[in-house]
Amino acid sequence: MMFLMHEWLELVLRWFHVIAAIAWIGSSFYFIALDLSLKQNQSLPPKSYGEAWQVHGGGFYHLVKYLVAPSKLPSELTWFKWEAYATWVSGFALLALIYYAGAELYLIDMIKYDFEKYEAILISIFGIIFGWLVYDIMCRISLKTNVYTLILSIFILITVMSWAYSELFSYRGAFMQIGTVLGTIMVANVLMVIIPGQKKVVASLIKNETPDAKYGMIAKQRSLHNNYLTLPVIFIMVSNHYPIIYATTYSWMVIPIILIIGALIRHFFNIKHTGLKPPYWIIFPVIILLFLSIFISDYGKPQLTKLNQNVHLIKDIPKPILSSAQEIIVSKCSMCHAKEPLWDNMHNPPKQLILETAEDIIVNIENIYSQSVASFAMPPGNVSFLENHERAEIEKLYLTILNLTKNK
Repeated sequence: MMFLMHEWLELVLRWFHVIAAIAWIGSSFYFIALDLSLKQNQSLPPKSYGEAWQVHGGGFYHLVKYLVAPSKLPSELTWFKWEAYATWVSGFALLALIYYAGAELYLIDMIKYDFEKYEAILISIFGIIFGWLVYDIMCRISLKTNVYTLILSIFILITVMSWAYSELFSYRGAFMQIGTVLGTIMVANVLMVIIPGQKKVVASLIKNETPDAKYGMIAKQRSLHNNYLTLPVIFIMVSNHYPIIYATTYSWMVIPIILIIGALIRHFFNIKHTGLKPPYWIIFPVIILLFLSIFISDYGKPQLTKLNQNVHLIKDIPKPILSSAQEIIVSKCSMCHAKEPLWDNMHNPPKQLILETAEDIIVNIENIYSQSVASFAMPPGNVSFLENHERAEIEKLYLTILNLTKNK
């Protein structure tokens, strides 16, 4: 029953997180598109910046943007903030439920550093706070410097943090850590910069004072950063289901590449929203960078010993190959993947996957290969010390079965 409740809690949290993220990203993308599509018109009200006419749901909308604020404050304002807050709260709750509660499996890699559970959690929290503080300082300084210097500085910060956490945590934990840092930067921009600035503008209007235009400039800067960071954050969160992306030696290099790809894609749409001809040339660097990411992931997978390429000549699985792989899998994987797992506080095998018999192993060999040979995803944090030569034995069995299947 406890396992069932835990699964439901995780599912509901994920669902809520996705719903909140859709609401936040949707409104963010909409307002970026709206802002870029604004047109100047001499008939606009005083202090207005531009207007846009839109049609949706059978009706027409006439929207006018004021660069600072209108001369008279309306009686009701719609604030777009709770979507961002709900996304972060639900995301951090998932981080705590999965990665902090199960730190010995999802954060700690004993081959790298045998942290205590609380140490790994503190290092993670420190990184989240550190990432935001350094980013925020960079942005405040950059108001008087070149915008490209700021972009390069942020890129270097994320790249260095990606490398550092890949050295400290498990590959999966490091990937999610950087995703959390980026998500926190985005939400903190809303909570600690954009909304407070807008509230100061509203307070000035209530006092019949002229609002300071700098708050609008700062809010636009941070909103634009959020716009360009959104796609990389989504990629990192989705990649959690694809270990061959995150669970390889050089996966930390994939993150800065995805930052560039995400920025290029957003730049394409941002230009398109202005009404100008979209920069279709962007597709070429995006494809090149994607193939570079694929190469890096493949190059960083476990380096195993060379195998006998003549296994396809064997009509049946040789007993030594099957016995060797079975012994390794049962000893290194079945502590969790058993009808009655031996791991503390684990009452059911993860994903209900049981690997106790030769039949279990043969049926699930493709999944076993993906998780333990094509990547370092399993065992989580290499908690059972699965060596590379042992991974090679699993690969030998996989190739044998694969070739026998093809020949039938």
